[in-house]
Amino acid sequence: MFIYLNKKIAIPNGVKLRTCQWNAEEGFIAVGGESGLLKVLKLVSSGTGRERGIAGSSNLTMNQTLEGHSNSVICAAWNEVHKKLTTSDETGLIIVWMLHKGMWFEEMINNRNKSVVRDMKWCADGQKICICYEDGAVIVGSVDGNRLWGKEFKMQLQFCEWSPDAKKILFVTPQGEVHIYDQVGNPIARVPLFSDDSTARIAGIHWYNCVEGLVDPSAPTLAIGFDTGRVQLMTSEVDEKPILIDTGMRPTAGQSLYKLPLQWNSDGSVLAVAGLMRGADGREVAQVQFYGAFGTHLR
Repeated sequence: MFIYLNKKIAIPNGVKLRTCQWNAEEGFIAVGGESGLLKVLKLVSSGTGRERGIAGSSNLTMNQTLEGHSNSVICAAWNEVHKKLTTSDETGLIIVWMLHKGMWFEEMINNRNKSVVRDMKWCADGQKICICYEDGAVIVGSVDGNRLWGKEFKMQLQFCEWSPDAKKILFVTPQGEVHIYDQVGNPIARVPLFSDDSTARIAGIHWYNCVEGLVDPSAPTLAIGFDTGRVQLMTSEVDEKPILIDTGMRPTAGQSLYKLPLQWNSDGSVLAVAGLMRGADGREVAQVQFYGAFGTHLR
């Protein structure tokens, strides 16, 4: 595996970023931060042939500032199929943006005015979005802006995640539980967890959407990260014999939540996990580690 620094992009006035999401299909990068900062960038490789695939440089072909949020933007989710971007700030304001003639425009706004959005996820085919609030409220809407259903669960929420077939939704609580619900909000069961610490909390979750198939019929698709640095890889939400990885990293802390961001690549063959690692000099540095589909450490 060959990894290199491709480009550094400066953020105006040193504004602290709170979220960064990449649209791998189109090359767009959404970055949100304090004081309502929201930008959409686009990188296009300038190399050709071998240079393009290995060490080609990238040109910044879009750097658009999106106006609409006044407070820190903390969540962003791409709908790659329908070319939409959904963002939310710390007041709970949600904005859906659409691409029109090469520019991003505000399409619709929603604000529940009661709680903060903790996570938002579009399903694999881009037809539905799940929005979960800290106070336990959940809204599932369609790509055309209609509300399909909404419920208020009697538990706080931290993350949500669609199954590859969009027939199930996982909801993660700050207490370290992962609940399985069907696509219309009925409870099914809990995901079995195998952390080495009974007090461990969930710090990240990602379910590979299987759009490009599996690298192996028995390859895991569901990755769950704990605040202890351990990662659990599962073939399904009820897998009783998951692969366990100890990354040696600890999550970043912010807004009373711990995060160990993890993400499968486009074909489910590589899992990237980001966190903090203490160096030989005692200082903590941000680090990304890469693992194969079955948990082999690649780099």
